[in-house]
Amino acid sequence: MKTIFRAALISALLATVWVSQAAFAQAASCGDASSRATTLTLSAFGETRMAPDMARLDLGVTTEAPTAAAALNANAVQMTKVMTALTGAVIQAKDIQTSNLSLNAQYDYEANQAPKLRGYQASNTVTILVHDLSKLGQALDATVKAGVNQVNGVSFGIRDPSAAAYAARQKAVEALMAKAGLYAKASHYKVARLISLSEGSGYQTPVAPLPTLAMARMEKDVAGSISGGELTVRIEVSAVYELTQ
Repeated sequence: MKTIFRAALISALLATVWVSQAAFAQAASCGDASSRATTLTLSAFGETRMAPDMARLDLGVTTEAPTAAAALNANAVQMTKVMTALTGAVIQAKDIQTSNLSLNAQYDYEANQAPKLRGYQASNTVTILVHDLSKLGQALDATVKAGVNQVNGVSFGIRDPSAAAYAARQKAVEALMAKAGLYAKASHYKVARLISLSEGSGYQTPVAPLPTLAMARMEKDVAGSISGGELTVRIEVSAVYELTQ
């Protein structure tokens, strides 16, 4: 029995070694073939421009008072007026979100003296999405008149960039193929096949946000000074081609 078991074990080990050697030989053969191939690695991009159809406002109210409670209360009263003005400008409640709420002690500093508490500053910042750009100027005017004293900027975007991204992908691949053909021809090769194709993360090149508006300008009508321009949707692709002579 022991002799039969030992023989079976030896046969199994020999079979395993044979399979391992065959697999190693096959892998080495594939590796050699890959290393012998002449490949070309390239990248390209495609862009599509389109007008934005939405905007984001970042604005807020800052108040100061001798006590923390008074600063928060004054801020809440002022922000309520701003919210009312926004809904009056046809902005839905779901498109208004508090992005920052803070309370900080304010001190006066004099040389060679300990800081003296002057009071407290409360700040409430909200982010507003405007889906109808014809209402953008009206919304900004309404909030400024309601007491907003902190406007951090206006930025534009596209709700559904899929169509623009699709067009950008087509342009990116066309540019990639043209580049591959150019390199192959210049090096006296031909493009045999596409080995791999990958896409990088696409993005929208935003219109630069409007800078913080000075108080002197905020007192004026800003509705006519806002323009969304165009956004650029950019897609980047990379590929590896095999070349033959």
